[in-house]
Amino acid sequence: MNRKRTSLKTIRAFLIGAGLCLVLAGCRQGPPGRTIHLAHGLDVTHSVHLAMVRMGEDLERLSGGRLRMEIFPNQQLGSEREILELLQIGTLDMTKVSAATLENFAPKTRILGLPYLFRDREAAFEILDGPIGQELLDDGLEFWLKGIGFYDAGFRSFYAMDQPITHPDDLVGKKVRVMESVTAINMIRSMGGAPTPISWGELYTALQQGVVDAAENNPPSFYLARHYEVCKYYSLDEHTFSPDVLIAGTRFWDQLNEQEKAWIREAADNSIAYQRELWALAEAEALEKVAAAGVEISRPDKRPFAEGSREAYRLYEADTTLGRLIRQIKEFQQ
Repeated sequence: MNRKRTSLKTIRAFLIGAGLCLVLAGCRQGPPGRTIHLAHGLDVTHSVHLAMVRMGEDLERLSGGRLRMEIFPNQQLGSEREILELLQIGTLDMTKVSAATLENFAPKTRILGLPYLFRDREAAFEILDGPIGQELLDDGLEFWLKGIGFYDAGFRSFYAMDQPITHPDDLVGKKVRVMESVTAINMIRSMGGAPTPISWGELYTALQQGVVDAAENNPPSFYLARHYEVCKYYSLDEHTFSPDVLIAGTRFWDQLNEQEKAWIREAADNSIAYQRELWALAEAEALEKVAAAGVEISRPDKRPFAEGSREAYRLYEADTTLGRLIRQIKEFQQ
């Protein structure tokens, strides 16, 4: 990485962290014990936030009040990338980020952005909750990030303003918003679209003003962000299953004793199971709500999308480690 860029990134994280220390100073006052500070970018009605609230309640109960949790939602403390940087320098304790954001810090997680990697949700979580998933969670350790587990973020699908995207040909010439992810960029490009990285908070306006023609995300995000007000076509091609990842900073984690770590793991496991239940309900509700708002929902044939995105695999399959992980995931589902 360019040394100047690294330096600027470090300075930015330090300045954000210094300001955050002032914000959190008051939170450290209170009854004896440890307050864990967790930040994320989602709305308070999102299933992940609700599950984190449950995690905080369980953690306080399990620890007899010795561990508590303070949650900062809605990007109060910055974007997902900025929050990860805060974890790295030890200013913040925990977060949830999308796998697409994490791939910039933990290279192996890039495979989670590959299209049609998982057969279905059940197979995905059987893999992610097993040894392969643990290898992906551990990949961030050398970058001061400890993966705890995977929340359900559903399958991502295309939505557009002027016409449904029922075939990769419909993407040709269209500017499609993607996350800041090389994998996502390669996928859209391989399908014929023009990938355009835009932050989530700026996407509504970008769609409204025609900066991009389309985007892709899961049903609850499409609904909760109110993108259905601008985009009236939602095509459930379900091209990627990219989970959210619960992460702790190692600077925080290494300060804990074994009992404290066990309490956090148990509370996190409960939270993950609860969130996955909430997600199924939120997904069904979101599709019902956007349909009622006039969105045309289609379920196109996935085979042309899978075939069209095959090019996105080639670079990763040529990599020794990533190629091995892809083969293991494919073989597991046979």
